[in-house]
Amino acid sequence: MKDLSAFDLNLLRVFDAVARERHVTRAAARLNLSQPAVSNALNRLRTALGDDLFLRAPGGVEPTQLALTLMQPVTEMLDRLAETLAATAPFDPATSDRVFTIALSEYAEAVLAPALFARLAKEAPGVLVAIRHADRTNASALLESGEAQLAVAVLPEPTALYTRLRLLPEEFLALVRPGHPLLEREVTVECFAAFPHLLHSANGSRDGALDGPFREAGHPRRLGGVVAHLSAVPGILLNTDMVMTLSGRLARQLAAAHGLILLPLPIRTSHTRLSLVFHRRFENDGGHAWLRRLLLTLAREVRAGDAAIAVDDED
Repeated sequence: MKDLSAFDLNLLRVFDAVARERHVTRAAARLNLSQPAVSNALNRLRTALGDDLFLRAPGGVEPTQLALTLMQPVTEMLDRLAETLAATAPFDPATSDRVFTIALSEYAEAVLAPALFARLAKEAPGVLVAIRHADRTNASALLESGEAQLAVAVLPEPTALYTRLRLLPEEFLALVRPGHPLLEREVTVECFAAFPHLLHSANGSRDGALDGPFREAGHPRRLGGVVAHLSAVPGILLNTDMVMTLSGRLARQLAAAHGLILLPLPIRTSHTRLSLVFHRRFENDGGHAWLRRLLLTLAREVRAGDAAIAVDDED
């Protein structure tokens, strides 16, 4: 079928629901329609496209090759339409049931997500925030494809189509186990770099943010291991002589929760900074603007908490 002039585009909503649910009755419930109404719409769609689209299977239906080809463009079109309509409607967080998909680095998620979900529970109980992983290797692709509506990570300057808001500046701290040999001596650059270092890299890279500064100082770090998930870090550090360098806020969280020891770095480093990046098409979206303001507020509260901790440490 090449001519869309006589095609009922409402049928695409039925197609999308069946494709997502893989079940006609569940698709009908999703659409608030009767099962016969959905079956009738599917029959009309099959006639229009000249394909069975969905075949009976144990426990539901399975898409044909044509249906598999159509699923992504149909879903993207309907999602973009829903986003456009939502952007033009007044946004009340107390009554909204809108879904936001955002992309956060593991560090940004650890620092911002607990406060974000606590605030949502109080101010926007019907709003759903779904978090995807982001880093400098995939954030641009997630934003460009529409798979995420904003990204928060340590990110480079985006193109003119995107807006970048700077959030939290961050220092680095090192983590070691209690009784680590580094605690018994002066921590020089040479001594620090000589111990095996544990690197956290969700994308598998073996080059960390501090490798450049240590190489420039004439003492490249010795890599002892790379982990994809922070949940593995405490157990590794507690059972080895590895050293790990992390963003300060995250290092403090892990130290407090697992009895690890914090160490300052023996080398001067530039502070990194989280950035919030979003496509400019969302600038006038009331719901998106509300979520951006909320994230900015939470970041300011994190910085205020840092200042309070610094005062307590001085006392």
